[in-house]
Amino acid sequence: MKRLMYFIMLALLAATLVACGGGQQLTCEDAIGCVEIAPGDPIRIASALVITGPNAQLGTDSQRGVEIAIEDRGEIEGHPIELQAEDDGCTAEGGQTAAQKIVSDPTIVGVIGTSCSGAGVPASAIMADNGFVMISPSNTAPVLTHPDTREEGYFRTAHNDEVQGAAMAQFAYNELGARVAAAIHDGDPYTEGLASVFRDSFEELGGEIVAFEAEDPNATNVTPVLTTIAAAGPPEFLYYPVFTVLGANLTQQARQVEGLGETDVAGADGMLSPDFLEAAGDAALGMYLSGPDLGFENQAYTDFLATYQENYGSEPVAAFHAHAYDATNILLDAIVEVAQVSDDGTMLIGRQALRDAVAATSGYTGITGTLTCDENGDCADPAIAVNEVQEVEGALDFVPIFNYVP
Repeated sequence: MKRLMYFIMLALLAATLVACGGGQQLTCEDAIGCVEIAPGDPIRIASALVITGPNAQLGTDSQRGVEIAIEDRGEIEGHPIELQAEDDGCTAEGGQTAAQKIVSDPTIVGVIGTSCSGAGVPASAIMADNGFVMISPSNTAPVLTHPDTREEGYFRTAHNDEVQGAAMAQFAYNELGARVAAAIHDGDPYTEGLASVFRDSFEELGGEIVAFEAEDPNATNVTPVLTTIAAAGPPEFLYYPVFTVLGANLTQQARQVEGLGETDVAGADGMLSPDFLEAAGDAALGMYLSGPDLGFENQAYTDFLATYQENYGSEPVAAFHAHAYDATNILLDAIVEVAQVSDDGTMLIGRQALRDAVAATSGYTGITGTLTCDENGDCADPAIAVNEVQEVEGALDFVPIFNYVP
């Protein structure tokens, strides 16, 4: 609240300040203040994505989407666009640290982040208190856009896991014919939220959930929790929408637990990366992973992939590069819409005006579909794919086998 009052005071002071150029005057009348950018200075945006550690491919992939969007845009009204990259660590502590660093710099206009929902919960609160706008390319936990818990100025271009959990339940029940299932999460808002939606959706279809367990995300010996689940069912389908380290350990050890030999095992987009396949090895063969449907059939995506390959020497390494590209363009379009520019190139960008412009996004044609932000900040055109890990040309890969659109 102290920070919010500080920004309100800044806004009142800014209303009396004038940026002059060629006789033209720019006055900040924004309720929570303006960012002033001098002639020729860059428009500075920040990212808060996981770019180190075991989940780095998730954030690095999104980071590249941000960078390509900035490269494609070039400049706005003669101002280059500059990116300050921070690491959310895929943890609550990392999200808090990244957010605090970003809001301490009043020259930053807006934020793309976070990668992980667990980082997004504290980060979104800090951004809200300081008048910033933040658009996440890969937060999917329902809590972040629930009307009771969503923070002001928070948006996302990723799907809501209310959709993904239902998609995996439909796949397990209708496509595989499973009637008995179990789920594991690690207590993170993303993993617990997605596992909960899967549980509720599976039960609504008529299935039975025989176990719903939590495990430490850094656990190496996960045989006890798997043994408990086997004794409770055993389930025909086991869903653990966790991250790389825990996901690999569960996948390897599930194959060795008596009673789970015939159980189909499944994960989610937190494990849709080459790092997971390397960590899990051959044990991952035949498992299922849900995530965003990346079957984008548009020229923009074709061009994006060509640039990605040229710039980074590889194909995308995770699932949310296109969502990050769309998020960045929505932010840049909002800047274009609200910026006041004087004759000499001085720019004023109102923070509340910027939030309002992002919130008003409607019918935006992006790589990921047609995006419209609802009143709670969900902007995605959601489509989910279930992938099977198969051997393709001598290597494990994710092959889409089921598509779901709500």
